[in-house]
Amino acid sequence: MANIQSIIDDFEFIDDWEDRYKYVIDLGKQLPALNDGEKTDEYKVQGCVSQVWLIADVDHSNPDLPILNFRGDSDAHIVRGLVAIMLIAFSGLSAKEIGALDENQLFEKLGLVEHLTPQRANGLRSMVARIKQHAANA
Repeated sequence: MANIQSIIDDFEFIDDWEDRYKYVIDLGKQLPALNDGEKTDEYKVQGCVSQVWLIADVDHSNPDLPILNFRGDSDAHIVRGLVAIMLIAFSGLSAKEIGALDENQLFEKLGLVEHLTPQRANGLRSMVARIKQHAANA
């Protein structure tokens, strides 16, 4: 899967928003699906209109610097792509790096939020809040 900078670069290259949506959907198609046993209320992200599940896997091999990797899924194509983008942006970072990452700056670089419905933008923010909560707990 791509890294976040390559996605930002691709978004800059793709002028048409219809084509950007197709790209987001394609990213979602590349996302490994969660199994049905993982699609539980425990992992469900509240605040999303579509169903979104987010699982944090924490590597505590360095207790001073836990590294988080995320898995997720959604029942909606565009939202699944947004989940993929967030997983790419935040997975592999330390809890400290996640806490310090400015998601508004990331959204601005991607140019996403202004082209999403208010419900999807709120859902995206809910996903990031959940990711940051996992980082704070780690």
